[in-house]
Amino acid sequence: MLILLAAAFIAIWFSNLEYHKLFLTDEGRYAEIAREMTVSGDWITPRLNGIKYFEKPPLQYWATATAYKIFGEHHWTSRLWPALTGLLGIALVLLAGRSLFGPTAGFYAALVLASSAIYIGIGHMNTLDMGLTFFMTATALAFLLAQREGISPVTSRRWMLAAWACAALAVLSKGLVGIVLPATAIAIYALLQRDSGVLRRLKWTTGIMVFLIIAAPWFALVQHANPEFAKFFFIHEHFERFLTESHHRVRPWWYFIPILAAGLIPWLTLLPQALIRGWRMPQPPQVFQPARFLLIWIIFIFVFFSASGSKLPSYILPILPALALLIGLTLAEMGTRQLMWHAVPVLLAGVAVVALSPKVVLMASERVPVALYEDYVPWIAAAGAALVIGGICALFFCRLGNRGAALLGMGFGGLLATQMVITGHGALSPAHSAYYIARDIKPHLAENTPFFSVRIYDQTLCFYIKRTVTLVAFQGEMAYGLEHEPRLWLPDIPSFEHAWRGERSALAIMEPQTYAELEKNGLPMQIVARDLRHVVVKKPDAAR
Repeated sequence: MLILLAAAFIAIWFSNLEYHKLFLTDEGRYAEIAREMTVSGDWITPRLNGIKYFEKPPLQYWATATAYKIFGEHHWTSRLWPALTGLLGIALVLLAGRSLFGPTAGFYAALVLASSAIYIGIGHMNTLDMGLTFFMTATALAFLLAQREGISPVTSRRWMLAAWACAALAVLSKGLVGIVLPATAIAIYALLQRDSGVLRRLKWTTGIMVFLIIAAPWFALVQHANPEFAKFFFIHEHFERFLTESHHRVRPWWYFIPILAAGLIPWLTLLPQALIRGWRMPQPPQVFQPARFLLIWIIFIFVFFSASGSKLPSYILPILPALALLIGLTLAEMGTRQLMWHAVPVLLAGVAVVALSPKVVLMASERVPVALYEDYVPWIAAAGAALVIGGICALFFCRLGNRGAALLGMGFGGLLATQMVITGHGALSPAHSAYYIARDIKPHLAENTPFFSVRIYDQTLCFYIKRTVTLVAFQGEMAYGLEHEPRLWLPDIPSFEHAWRGERSALAIMEPQTYAELEKNGLPMQIVARDLRHVVVKKPDAAR
């Protein structure tokens, strides 16, 4: 039975990776960087639109580029690494939870993680956060397994070296945060518990050697090829991102509270009990407390990113596996009667989602018209219905005294609900993806035709047209790369107009207001495609 359930879950997990188009901004960016790696053959220096891009390390680029090489360039191959690491993260929680807290708690922890809305959502998006979360979780759990009472020194050493190796892969996933956060959480635990033995058991010498063997080669190679790398990557992308508002992602200190609340559906009501359970100390202080370490991990990472000058919803993801383990431990100790009181809010939440689903159209704007949201409404309603069914199943099996079946009902309800929200979001693709306009551009785009992107850069366009564009009067996140390779762009509109008039044939993409300005200037242009956000023009034959 469990094998069938696992097979059904895996099928649902991977079912919609290809369905919806790449969305702005992360999905297009990371799909394109990997595509350019396969085209150039340069797997050391990441490039976006042909411009050096040092914001993040390359592990996910390598994984995605490898998927392109093996399976081709598709939506699902661009999302394969997040989906795969997300699935492996669930398996990791299952196995580690069994060893740390028992088989029942481990199974429930995996179920909670596999059906939490934010974990599913980010696991189906081409961002770097799921890969980072997997390796950070592996670091933490390998550390916990190494600290268990009664294991042999050899086994402890192996787990600690595994933790160092996973920390190195976390760094290659998204930077120094992959080692700084786990190290700080361990230090806080040792301080609060007054347990210096934890620090002595870290296998510093061999551990650091393992870490450097894995992480250091790419940093050395990219620095050798690009002397400007270190300053940008370590100073700008780490310290300035955290300490300043330079990345324009300023959010209030409480930003992650509603995100975590929504992201834990259908398990939100269990959060207070799980946190309290993490603080309990049934054993003497000198005995290692894995639940307390998980609590420290959760609180520290939450506070760390809440204090950051740059915030995005996905930043909070690394606490989810730890939360799932504490919730799983809580569920293992909970009776069916008490569980019923947690199933009722799931049922009510589903009813509310169904009732309020038509209100989604109120989010419409000039950029995303009402018609697109109207197509999204049935998916939202279906997601609410899935929660309702999950809640009803949970209540039914609670009445029968079957805790496992009740939790499976809630879990699959949450999984299906989130998958419907993700799949239905494809209805908004015309407003958030260049897929459709790229389809219209391709007949006009010969291999050597110059293609200008005037005052904008659509992160998804290059992936779909399978080539780069020449930026005009726009730098964005490519500013640092263009500072070192200024020949790769045109700095202003007069430069573009001069280049345009000098080309035998050319294409350009711009916003409608820019088109109106250039038309007023008398620039010869013929519209070949347009959508809600863009106008694409070519140089008319008569102007050649």
